[in-house]
Amino acid sequence: MTNFSKKLKLHGFNNLTKTLTVNIYDICYAKTPEHKSQYIEYIDEVYNAERLTQILTNITKIIGANILNIAHQDYEPQGASVTMLIAEHEAPPDESKTKEEPGPLPDAIVAHLDKSHITVHTYPESHPDDGISTFRADIEISTCGLISPLRALNYLIHCFDSDIVTMDYHVRGFTRDVDGTKHFIDHEISSIQSYLSKDTQELYSMIDVNVYQENIFHTKMLLKKFESKDYFFGDTLDHYDPKEHAEIRRRLRQEMLEIFYGRNITDESKLPQHTGSFE
Repeated sequence: MTNFSKKLKLHGFNNLTKTLTVNIYDICYAKTPEHKSQYIEYIDEVYNAERLTQILTNITKIIGANILNIAHQDYEPQGASVTMLIAEHEAPPDESKTKEEPGPLPDAIVAHLDKSHITVHTYPESHPDDGISTFRADIEISTCGLISPLRALNYLIHCFDSDIVTMDYHVRGFTRDVDGTKHFIDHEISSIQSYLSKDTQELYSMIDVNVYQENIFHTKMLLKKFESKDYFFGDTLDHYDPKEHAEIRRRLRQEMLEIFYGRNITDESKLPQHTGSFE
């Protein structure tokens, strides 16, 4: 891998485009139609367009950007979207922001530079008859220039109740140095996991699928331990007998595993044995 420890002198603007796509899932059990409706209302309230706009505003500070334009919309019957156009600061970038290391958590936001766009879309939904409800947030951060959107990862994961997270990072295009040599990436990266704090890494089981020669990096995460009492919406464990409780735990776990592996699962015994457990 090319060493980028020294500042690369470019011919013109850095034309590399760095795109981070994050899909975050929150799972719960809402038994009755009333509970399902209350869950959707709760999600729409907690993650409405105004709240999402604040989250994206904080992301621009983390990656170091100026906001040019904001478009946001709440939808009927559910969901919300926010899109921001962002632009590079005139001040030179802080080179420490390009290192392969974790970004800040929600209580430690900093600012500096970059360009392009950030979007978020939410998708609350529920199973028609077995009580499982799911909330998905899709976030895309696309930047041009010197810095990487990967610094926003820790903040994003901790802004949502993240049971499952899938992340894709792709560096596209090229930029030339003053000698005319093309460079297809301008920073070292071995895995998206390198940008996650130790505490975050300890909470999740993680799998990587990386195509280094194409500058494509993929990581997916599943919460290691699930406290089933935290997944009941509108009810508590006291409302269920042990047999019914065990069945609900099974449904919740199956939902998480199917999202994590991206396929329907009929035989869990064929799956790897590192995908977490309910308590």
